[in-house]
Amino acid sequence: MSTLDSAGRVAEENPDVFRSTRRVAFVDSGLGLLGYADALHTMRPDLGLVLAFDPDNMPYGPRTPVEVQRLILASARATLPFAPDAIVVACNTASVHGLEALRAELEPAVPVIGTVPAIRPAAVAGGPVAVWATAATTSSDYLRGLVDAFASDVETHAVAALGLAEAIEAGDEGAIAACIEYAAGQTPAGVRSLVLGCTHYGLVAERIVAALGEDVTVFDSPVAVARQTLRRIGLSADPTAPEAGVDGVLLSGRPGALPASWGAFPAGRRLLRRAAGRHTLSS
Repeated sequence: MSTLDSAGRVAEENPDVFRSTRRVAFVDSGLGLLGYADALHTMRPDLGLVLAFDPDNMPYGPRTPVEVQRLILASARATLPFAPDAIVVACNTASVHGLEALRAELEPAVPVIGTVPAIRPAAVAGGPVAVWATAATTSSDYLRGLVDAFASDVETHAVAALGLAEAIEAGDEGAIAACIEYAAGQTPAGVRSLVLGCTHYGLVAERIVAALGEDVTVFDSPVAVARQTLRRIGLSADPTAPEAGVDGVLLSGRPGALPASWGAFPAGRRLLRRAAGRHTLSS
């Protein structure tokens, strides 16, 4: 029996565990998926959310492509008993190394949506453009390929926001401030557009804007990914739909509690509110 057959059987035999008629799963190594889940839930509050983190193996950036592919496949498979209508890979690294394998295994039964830094709209808006990303991403062929494809005629600067994703994951306010200050100091003067090249960074976008100034426009991907997800499952945005919430939380494949630490970020606070009464909180 295939994995998808098994997931369907679980859904049929255990209908009471599913609180929502339709749901979307989000997979990432860590908190980067919060902004993407929040964006989709804002557009379609009636969709249930399954949030799959991988704390045992994060961060993915330093890992080999083969390791990343194996880990993201395991996280996606762990969501299948929830019978998701789609799976969003809310991680740039995992999208680069695992999206093709995920689609080969799961589609067309379960659409898989990846993420990509918003370099194209930033370039259209006009340069100079800066791309904040992890150290691994800033030196990657992947990022160079995106710049060559979508911003070849625009002055573009890759800036390594050293330690920022880790600081966000830890909820360390002092470290977050220090990392943003460092990356802002490495960003050339005159930059007009800033692309957030790591899904974690959107959780502190307001603080990044404060560091760079209001003349810099920040480009991120959650809204675009949410729209693409709705297209793939045949729905349109309806912010007035009855609210569902968080149907499940997985931690490296294991059922988990909602971390109270999400409350440090606006997107996390909204998700905690939507999940109130359905899950316990962990400290």
